[in-house]
Amino acid sequence: MFFDFLVGLSAIVAGAIAAVTGFGIGSILTPVLAVKHGTQLAVAAVSIPHLIATFVRVWMLRRDVDRHVLVTFGLMSAVGGLGGALLHSAVSSPALAVVFAGLLIFAGLSALSGHARRLRFGPKMAWIAGALSGMFGGLVGNQGGIRSAALLSFHLERRAFVATATATALFVDGARTPIYLATAGREMLSIYGIIALSTNRRPHRHLCWYNSNADNS
Repeated sequence: MFFDFLVGLSAIVAGAIAAVTGFGIGSILTPVLAVKHGTQLAVAAVSIPHLIATFVRVWMLRRDVDRHVLVTFGLMSAVGGLGGALLHSAVSSPALAVVFAGLLIFAGLSALSGHARRLRFGPKMAWIAGALSGMFGGLVGNQGGIRSAALLSFHLERRAFVATATATALFVDGARTPIYLATAGREMLSIYGIIALSTNRRPHRHLCWYNSNADNS
């Protein structure tokens, strides 16, 4: 009962943070679910609320999406997400926990040091970074800021940057979630109540903030 309360509270906090900053769902919910269910199942389970919340944000920001970047960079990220999701099913839960923790630490240190804002990729490296961020998204559900750094190479206007980053995240979610359902669908079904509880939150339009660091979840 306490765990259900913790999941519900974490979902509310994650939803509020994501509505304002564009990220936080995977970073907050995955460790909470991993405590009881292991990182592998937690990543798969959180993909459902992440997919739904990302879809809502994309719908709200749809007019600002740079479609040219989305079709090219977004598809590269989706391919990476597909590969990461396939790898996810073959890697042990403890190993995934190490990768997930490493990405969170890297993202935190990069933000505190200001390195995240200074990090830039050349045009060619941006595509590779996009695929790499998608792979981490498929593997552990967290891109560690790589996607945002790669998108900076396209010199998008602030609103277009946030909207395109969010739409790219939706591409990755669309690629990885079916793989999770195919490989861990039975386990996900066994905790459907927790997944439903994690999904029961609504990001509001007036909370959305066009933050240049959006969508690192």
